[in-house]
Amino acid sequence: MDDELIDRLRDDLESADFRVPAVRGLLGAEADEARLRGVFAPARRAVERATRGRSPLAALVRLFLLGDQLSPREVGAALPRLGPRGAETLGLVGGSPGGALEAALSLNPVEISDAREARERHWWILSDLDDQLRRGPARPDHVMGVGGATRSLIAQLPPDHAGAALDLGTGCGIVALHLSLRGPVVATDLSERALVFARANARLNRAGTGAGIDFRSGDLFGPVAGERFALIASNPPFVITPRTGSDGRRYEYRDGGMVGDRLVQEVVRRGYEHLAEGGTLLCLANWESHWGDDGLGRVEGWVEALGDRTAAWVIERERLSPERYAETWARDGGARPGAEDFERLMRSWLDDFASRRVVAVGLGSIRIRRLARTDSTGSERYPERAGGAPVRLERAGGALSGRAGGPLSAIFDAAIEVSAMSDAEMLERRWLLSDGVGELREHVPGQEQPSRITFSAEVGLARRLEADTLLAAALGACDGELSMREISGALAEILGIDEDDLRRALLADFRDAVWLGLLTPAPPSGTHDTRLEP
Repeated sequence: MDDELIDRLRDDLESADFRVPAVRGLLGAEADEARLRGVFAPARRAVERATRGRSPLAALVRLFLLGDQLSPREVGAALPRLGPRGAETLGLVGGSPGGALEAALSLNPVEISDAREARERHWWILSDLDDQLRRGPARPDHVMGVGGATRSLIAQLPPDHAGAALDLGTGCGIVALHLSLRGPVVATDLSERALVFARANARLNRAGTGAGIDFRSGDLFGPVAGERFALIASNPPFVITPRTGSDGRRYEYRDGGMVGDRLVQEVVRRGYEHLAEGGTLLCLANWESHWGDDGLGRVEGWVEALGDRTAAWVIERERLSPERYAETWARDGGARPGAEDFERLMRSWLDDFASRRVVAVGLGSIRIRRLARTDSTGSERYPERAGGAPVRLERAGGALSGRAGGPLSAIFDAAIEVSAMSDAEMLERRWLLSDGVGELREHVPGQEQPSRITFSAEVGLARRLEADTLLAAALGACDGELSMREISGALAEILGIDEDDLRRALLADFRDAVWLGLLTPAPPSGTHDTRLEP
């Protein structure tokens, strides 16, 4: 896309205030929410009632967000610097019968939370037309805009990293834009069309002009052969897609061209090779559960194959049956139940799953750290530690906050630190309960002791821990003043129980509480507080 025309477009969008708050103010919250669901009638009525559709903002909303046809004169009034001819040259609009113009591409104002930003970050994002505006099926090289999965990945990004980052499979470029807030970025994609959009979006948002975004074409890690990164982020084409049979169109944005979940395995295996020491890989993923074999166990095998200096945190956010999974992605391609192509797609997917005896598909994220061989003092890390570095696999469906990246990164750091501690070191360490931790005690009427004690933490990801009275008392004493040895000793004396037994139980419970974001090791005297914040 022509850079000069992109610059003119940006000036027009700024002049019209084509941003989320202004759009919502024009339409009203209810009508805007309906629009996002693909129901346009309330928004059209709101535009007509408020301005009779004559302001530049109203015209842009009608053209790009509601799919209305506008006259060339109306487009020229909304985009005075770009003009209708410039909009056609960019491919933004196309002609329709009668000489009117309509959107040929999506142009959306979006706001996205980022752990690095105090407020939501505004972007204008160009992409192919989304489902609500597109007439007919998507093209095979369709380039998506900003969806829920992408927002989830951005929300989980660490706020900082020391070195260059890689956005693997950049698509429209939105993840690369967020990574550019942190430093230099390499963004790759197999799709040349995606790279056209990604470059245009960087220009449109004046992003990457400082640290820079280096866009490169190629498959997986081919464009970065021999390079290593402090952070690799990826929302890869992880959708498990049939490789045989009459299964309809294949879409580059979701289909990596490999059998089952092999693409995700390759991202993990080859991604690790491109991590600098201390570097982190974070990717969204789908994985299969085969008959008699849990899918998280499969992912654990991929991680273990990387070596004993690999820390990993795998979170399964959702688990779908083969039938639900097939229906989801059949609908995503535009097919609808009852239609012949929908039935054909469903049969193809279900036959493919049956051939590998797939009983469920997990949806979630994989976070991997390539641990440095030595710590800041030069001492070797994890020397002959049984099982090597920590690997955590869990199912957690709690709410994910928009700025989860900071807390989740801090939890991962704390869990890695604690995994390297011996039991004796843990006993001598002082501990801090994280900010925002709540305690709920449920009582049966007439009983003095609670029937259930639950600790909750909204630390990036909503978490819960069921505790007995001993653990509840121990966690309540974690204010950074007492060591675990002192806490366990005092509790054993008060309750008249064996101190060694209590310590063994608390050691395991404290390690788990760190992973749940409830607890962090207090910093040594004279250093700053590392308490986790929501």
